[in-house]
Amino acid sequence: MYSFPILQAEETPNIISLKQPHIQIKDLHVVVEGQEILKNINLSIPNNSVTSIIGPSGCGKTTLLKTLNRLLDDSKDVEISGSVLVNGEDIYAKNAEVTHIRKKMGLLSQKPFTLPMSIFENIAYGPKIHGEKDKGKLKAIVEQQLRNVGLWEEVKDRLDSSATRLSIGQQQRLCLARGLAVEPEIILGDESTSALDPISTQIIENLLMDLKQRYTIVLVTHILRQARRVSDYILFLYQGEVIEFGKTEELLLHPKHEITKQYVKGFIS
Repeated sequence: MYSFPILQAEETPNIISLKQPHIQIKDLHVVVEGQEILKNINLSIPNNSVTSIIGPSGCGKTTLLKTLNRLLDDSKDVEISGSVLVNGEDIYAKNAEVTHIRKKMGLLSQKPFTLPMSIFENIAYGPKIHGEKDKGKLKAIVEQQLRNVGLWEEVKDRLDSSATRLSIGQQQRLCLARGLAVEPEIILGDESTSALDPISTQIIENLLMDLKQRYTIVLVTHILRQARRVSDYILFLYQGEVIEFGKTEELLLHPKHEITKQYVKGFIS
């Protein structure tokens, strides 16, 4: 058991925030079935950047990601305290509207989850749910989002065919397009390239780096090389606590804490 001193993100000396925080997490605790999964998380995630969450298996990475779009608190055995502010709005306030919150978050899961309908309807589904009925506008949304993820030229002649006929890499890009179609503020990715081949992984990574011009992106990844390729900032979690948070190159090449050094060197997995 390691017992290195823990420094919360807001105290970390190697952070130089050049951008305004989009997400602010304050005194966040998460307990699942009586077990404390996240402990006293205090963190500011900058706007228009890619932040990767890294750490060993079971450290709370996915749990932290799910707190950002309130995917955890539907369960009776989950207790959450503290606050998560998105543009200053506390998404855990008593009067917070969950549908409104989730509309702000585009989610890419570990494996692509296409809806059992056509390519066109997969992307049009979200705008329809939120009230868009104009067929011309829906067509424009579908084309624009397919172009945004580099799929338009590949699928423009088969928009009425089932989304399940696409390759896994294409399905993941389709899921990204579907998320973007409801105009979110933030993109969340949970090991979103782990099921993809290297070429599809590179396509998704390049898309995310381009999309940060318009979105704040938070990714969970267990691949340090990927975190280094795509991230502006890295958060290192260990046993449910923030050990270190800072700019990517600084944290990976010059970690401040011994436990971070051990993880980066591969001694902790």
